[in-house]
Amino acid sequence: MNTTGIRLFRYALLYKKPILAALLLLALAVSAELVGPIYAKRMIDDHIMGIQKVWNETQSHDRYSVPYDGKRYKRGDRLAEGESAGAAARIVQVGRSYYFVNAGDLAEGTMAVSGDMLTVTPSQGNPVSYPAAKLTTGEVYSFYQPEFRGLIQLALTYFGFLAAGSVLAYGQRYLLQVSANRIIHRMRNDVFSHIQRLPVRYFDNLPAGKVVARVTNDTEAIRELYVNVLANFFSGVIFITAILGALFVLDWHLAVISLPVVPILYFWIVIYRKFAAKYNHEIRSRLSDINAIVNESIQGMPIIQAFRREKQTENEFEELNSSYLGFRNKLLQLNSIMSHNLVNVFRNLFFLIAIWIFAKDWLGAAMTVGMLYAFIDYIGRMMQPVVGIVNQLANLETARVSAERVFELLDEEGVDVSEEKLPRYRGDVRFDNVSFAYKEGEDVLKNITFNARQGETVALVGHTGSGKSSILNLLFRFYDVERGIISIDGVDVRDLPKQELRQHMGIVLQDPFLFTGTIASNVSLGDPSITREKVEQALKDVGAYEMFQQLPQGIDEPVIEKGSTLSAGQRQLISFARALAFDPAILILDEATASIDTETEAIIQAALDVLKRGRTTFVIAHRLSTIRSADQILVLDRGKIVERGNHDELMQLGGKYHAMYQLQLGGVEVPA
Repeated sequence: MNTTGIRLFRYALLYKKPILAALLLLALAVSAELVGPIYAKRMIDDHIMGIQKVWNETQSHDRYSVPYDGKRYKRGDRLAEGESAGAAARIVQVGRSYYFVNAGDLAEGTMAVSGDMLTVTPSQGNPVSYPAAKLTTGEVYSFYQPEFRGLIQLALTYFGFLAAGSVLAYGQRYLLQVSANRIIHRMRNDVFSHIQRLPVRYFDNLPAGKVVARVTNDTEAIRELYVNVLANFFSGVIFITAILGALFVLDWHLAVISLPVVPILYFWIVIYRKFAAKYNHEIRSRLSDINAIVNESIQGMPIIQAFRREKQTENEFEELNSSYLGFRNKLLQLNSIMSHNLVNVFRNLFFLIAIWIFAKDWLGAAMTVGMLYAFIDYIGRMMQPVVGIVNQLANLETARVSAERVFELLDEEGVDVSEEKLPRYRGDVRFDNVSFAYKEGEDVLKNITFNARQGETVALVGHTGSGKSSILNLLFRFYDVERGIISIDGVDVRDLPKQELRQHMGIVLQDPFLFTGTIASNVSLGDPSITREKVEQALKDVGAYEMFQQLPQGIDEPVIEKGSTLSAGQRQLISFARALAFDPAILILDEATASIDTETEAIIQAALDVLKRGRTTFVIAHRLSTIRSADQILVLDRGKIVERGNHDELMQLGGKYHAMYQLQLGGVEVPA
């Protein structure tokens, strides 16, 4: 068993009791079903074809004795212990008629009736004739009548087994379904919990749609493994083993004929998996790509429509969808070739062999009609689980590939979520000779050194790509510093658990993210320590409470995904209130006023004074007018700090900051 199989088995062990109970019920259900051919053989050989066995004259009048021609006759195998056996006779069927022959030992061969004589022509030797009397329908019925009770009893017992098997099959399927649902419930929780622990770097290279596909589509495919694949494979093994055992009980010659089914099935599975594995990998990959492009298209629909990219997007989707269809069709062709059609070929081949043996009379008297029926029935039943196993090979491969993708995600190194509480630090931040690269050899930060004391506001300015956001990513430990040291209150941030470090940090992004819920829940984020009073006070402090009170449900107004029903300014105000409610020691404003109107900016600027009190604040701003009051301004260029100081000092310096500021005021070109 490979690593994927072992891990799937471990998940199953979490719910081993109901699964084992389900498999036990399945074994019992299979056993109940396999009793059928045995009972059918007894009904045919002992009761239906039994009329042609030897009959003896008897003086008894029990239920097995039959009156005929002034005498009573009883089948030789129905004579009671110690009961004397009289003259022997036989009842034979020729064509559609039955004849009474006063002879207990008849020659074996082809039978024919002429007048009152039965002639038997053996394969070798001379014909033998016997006196024979044709039986009327009533007389034939009287010879069958003693067997009716046994037939009815066997039939009722057989139907009883079928009913019991149906109940057992229902129980096993119910238990297996419940267990599978619990396993997938646990697996999805594990995957989603692990996603929360993954570093931001992981999501830089994997589209959201692909992650969603692993949480939903791939886990659902694994569910089919526990429900259908497991049941079919387990029942198939039981069926085949039990049928081979039953065939050995019937006749070992017939069992030997059936034994090749096992190696044929094994090589069948090996060959199928060799081709199906490749196709399933491509199918799951294409499906993830489809999810990714659909997710991206929905999120970017305004841009797609604004720039008239509808047709191009459709073409991209069509190309991807066509590739998916191509691999689906290849798998369909494989399934068509190696599914029940091929099984039927093998089944019919076994049928022909059995009929040939019966016709050639290779087993002599041992090969009865009942045995032939039982053999054909068992072979037909044996092919059913083979078909079930073969038909589930596609689901097996799909589940295996899906499991590999899920476990690949679970194997990504994450950070354990810490529930510990770190005492609120002061917020003295120091960067000491920090260098960092997202890709090896391409530094985006080079020898960054600065101090930010508690209560100070530090502004980071510079052109796009200068490294402003990277500094804050390192401070938040979305990425870890490679060279140099970042410390808070003299403690290296790498020595602090990430969750505890971020507990006293707040961030406001240029494009704030809102969750489905209400305005109030987006401020508190469901944290029980953020009371309703704190939410209202935070909204009042940022000057947004009265604005939201004008909505139909006030701060309980529903917010849909990403807050698309709210204006950019309203979303930003909620984001400010959220940061304020959590009372961070370090506050980060990442171009927080870049996308709001002048009136709302005035409200936020007033609220910033409240936000900054007692906190170390880092501000990334393109509008230099918003950072004039900053205690320290760091000007970055190509990953280096090229200027530092407050607004007045940098203006007097007449460098890059001065040029940028003059340009925003309207008119001076930036020096080359």
